[in-house]
Amino acid sequence: MLSALRSRVAIGYVGGSDLIKQQEQLGTSSIHVTSLFDYCFPENGLTAFRMGEKLDSTSFIEWIGEEKYKQLVKFILHYIADLDLPIKRGTFIEFRNGMINVSPIGRNASTKERNEYEEYDKKKGIRKDMVEALKKEFPDLGLTYSIGGQISFDVFPQGWDKTYCLQHLEAESKKSENPIEFKTIHFFGDKTFKGGNDYEIFEDPRTTGHSVTGPEDTMRLLKDLFHI
Repeated sequence: MLSALRSRVAIGYVGGSDLIKQQEQLGTSSIHVTSLFDYCFPENGLTAFRMGEKLDSTSFIEWIGEEKYKQLVKFILHYIADLDLPIKRGTFIEFRNGMINVSPIGRNASTKERNEYEEYDKKKGIRKDMVEALKKEFPDLGLTYSIGGQISFDVFPQGWDKTYCLQHLEAESKKSENPIEFKTIHFFGDKTFKGGNDYEIFEDPRTTGHSVTGPEDTMRLLKDLFHI
């Protein structure tokens, strides 16, 4: 379906995970994910690829500085240590180029454990409460906290949400050679509620947002919109 869609329009994806994780999710052992899309935006576009070629990237650690970062990490680890959860695993903070990903249960949790934690989190609001605690502790750092997926939330500078990737598309129209202007940018996401990691780009006036429940729902909408 991707190839049929790509023959009609330019396609891309944006996500908070790094390229390695997105390769696991979208690519195969013989096909690199950057060859499947015209635009690939790992880490909300802080790392970016156009037609397989890497574009300029931005660093979270350079932005926040080492001392403030250490204060942030220290608070997060102490907070998680004091949480009374049914289980805990490993990798509670994952450092990425453009953000950090925080998981109260730990990113090493199995698929079964992730599913169980997601239901537990819906009832107890563990991630929601932790985000509020971070906002209270660090009101002046200028950070955004975005809950996404089953077990974690992202932490990044304000404005570095998924809307960050749009600047790469806007830059296409300013090229001196072969400029491209995208008059309509469709976005499909399942975490489009306020506080979800799709909310900002879903609401952005530069996009036409579509709230979906999963891959099947997305494919249904794509077939209707682009007659494929």
